[in-house]
Amino acid sequence: MREKTAMNLRFPDPEQRAAIAAAAQQAGVSMQEYILSAAYERATAVERRFLDAFGDSMARSGAAFAAETGGMDPTPEQRAAERQALAELEQQGRGQAA
Repeated sequence: MREKTAMNLRFPDPEQRAAIAAAAQQAGVSMQEYILSAAYERATAVERRFLDAFGDSMARSGAAFAAETGGMDPTPEQRAAERQALAELEQQGRGQAA
């Protein structure tokens, strides 16, 4: 089992470290918590943008399918014509077999 360890908070740029430390202190949290919170906020922002774009795409797709009336679901008249054509084919098939 892995031992819990602290996050490595080494920064090559001392000014960056100082800025993050100051922001964390101003927020009243540790640097680790500040960094993790910032990473979480960034990840959820990316997720929100993705979900918004996905929702827009779904709406466009729905509108496109709605514009194609009857493409996926035949009208009662089309179903009746299909049944009649099938019955005629069956009648022809029986006549040829006899």
